[in-house]
Amino acid sequence: CVVRSVLLSWPSTRVQVRTMPVRKDDEVQVVRGHFKDRSGKVTAVYRKKWVLHIAPVTREKANGATVPVGIDASKVVITKLYLDKDRKRILERKNREKIAEKAKGKYKEEDVASPMADVD
Repeated sequence: CVVRSVLLSWPSTRVQVRTMPVRKDDEVQVVRGHFKDRSGKVTAVYRKKWVLHIAPVTREKANGATVPVGIDASKVVITKLYLDKDRKRILERKNREKIAEKAKGKYKEEDVASPMADVD
């Protein structure tokens, strides 16, 4: 039960991943719905209801109290990651997997040419 979101405007030179679990203190931007184009910091990840609470996204109740509105994680993009040691480890692991995947199945000319040189 991991709430994930797409990384959109994160600099691709530093992070080479497409998705990342959303957590508290990430900065996100809402891209769909009534609160579109609002951005702010994630104040809570409500995993039971599968929603995020974002700092400026609130509404007023009938008695005048303001309450946070739950936003689905698929409707936001992460603009800035809160990096700690666990997050950095996840990014390193994902980058290693991507590099290994690119190299998989590729042959160099020397690898193919040398065994075929002996065949007549």
